[in-house]
Amino acid sequence: MTATSYVPDTFLWKTVGRVGVITLNRPERKNPLTFESYAELRDLFRRLAVDADIRAVVIAGAGGNFCSGGDVNDIIGPLTQMSAAELLSFTRMTGDLVLAMRECPQPIIAAVDGVCAGAGAIVAMASDMRFAATGARTAFLFVRVGLAGCDMGACAILPRIIGHGRAAELLYTGRSMSAEEGLSWGFFTRVVAPSALLEEAVEFAATVASGPTFAHAMTKRMLHQEWNLSLEAAIESEAQAQALCMQTQDFRRAYLAFAAKTTPVFEGN
Repeated sequence: MTATSYVPDTFLWKTVGRVGVITLNRPERKNPLTFESYAELRDLFRRLAVDADIRAVVIAGAGGNFCSGGDVNDIIGPLTQMSAAELLSFTRMTGDLVLAMRECPQPIIAAVDGVCAGAGAIVAMASDMRFAATGARTAFLFVRVGLAGCDMGACAILPRIIGHGRAAELLYTGRSMSAEEGLSWGFFTRVVAPSALLEEAVEFAATVASGPTFAHAMTKRMLHQEWNLSLEAAIESEAQAQALCMQTQDFRRAYLAFAAKTTPVFEGN
């Protein structure tokens, strides 16, 4: 089964043209994650890796909130009763969701409204771009429940988005970051009215989806892969990546359209 025809159990999934839209859908609890939804989200992003029909993804929450993090009753309570081995299995599984998002070739846009906390903040962080509603509040609040800020890759990814000092403040205090603050720090790409959030995110994703699919996937891979490379290795990796992109039909289509003074229509190959 492709992601296009996928019917999940723990969230909503639909396609709008070439854009896949994930909606976390437990609005009465501000869309918390459960053991099952962590795993199902991870599996969907892995499924997307082999689905050529989906070219960009939007992830949002229902009812005016993005995600309140791990469900207190369904996750936090049971965790206090688990063995060390069981806890490590859980934390590795949650981290695997972030890896699946980063390895998914499609660009992911998070549409953040209202509460975006804990694991919800991590999901937003792990996306490639983030749009926020004006009232959004994002908190990496692990410290407030007696845990370290180093959860699901936060200490690796967040400093690269907003800088070490700012990331350290958020991770040590667990305080909320406003939408405007997140925009000024580079965490958010755009801040819009709540009523326009999902529409603008999907429209932007559709614009991305109309671009050269292989090249976008290569850009995403290089953005992720080059974190651990020297400048020399990064330049060599980008040289190899661009040479591969130059072999695609979309590259040829762009040239022919430029020569003809028309707009290229990318077909993803």
